[in-house]
Amino acid sequence: MKPYPHRYLASASGRPEGAVTLAAPSLASLPTAAPPEFDGPGGLWGPEALLTATIADCIVLTFRAMASASHFKWNELECHTEGELNRIDGITQFSRFATIARLTIPAGASEERARRLLEKAERDCPVANSLRGLRTLQIEVIISREPETQLA
Repeated sequence: MKPYPHRYLASASGRPEGAVTLAAPSLASLPTAAPPEFDGPGGLWGPEALLTATIADCIVLTFRAMASASHFKWNELECHTEGELNRIDGITQFSRFATIARLTIPAGASEERARRLLEKAERDCPVANSLRGLRTLQIEVIISREPETQLA
């Protein structure tokens, strides 16, 4: 890992109507729009869905790094995050992020260790740590009957 601070550059551009385009150096552009809840057309990623997905993505990537560093074998991790947007004291903000993490591990791997690593990954996720909303994590560990497909 490179030393801190890390800096990330991104931009958004749009016209009076139509999609807004997100861009960042060395990345594919991404069209976005307001979600239907804000009278948007739907069918495109919007900031609320992107933020919520980023938490799930961050937990998976943080877990992958931690599992690799601790030589923990696992098969697959699916994180489903639900963000709840509310109006609190006249300010629209996310009040809650609930993540369900479903981790598949090979037979013989420690379920207790898997849970500890997942809890630590959620706790150490830098994106989630930058947000105000209450965070919850529900963990489901599945013991696979197949050998591990990856060592991360």
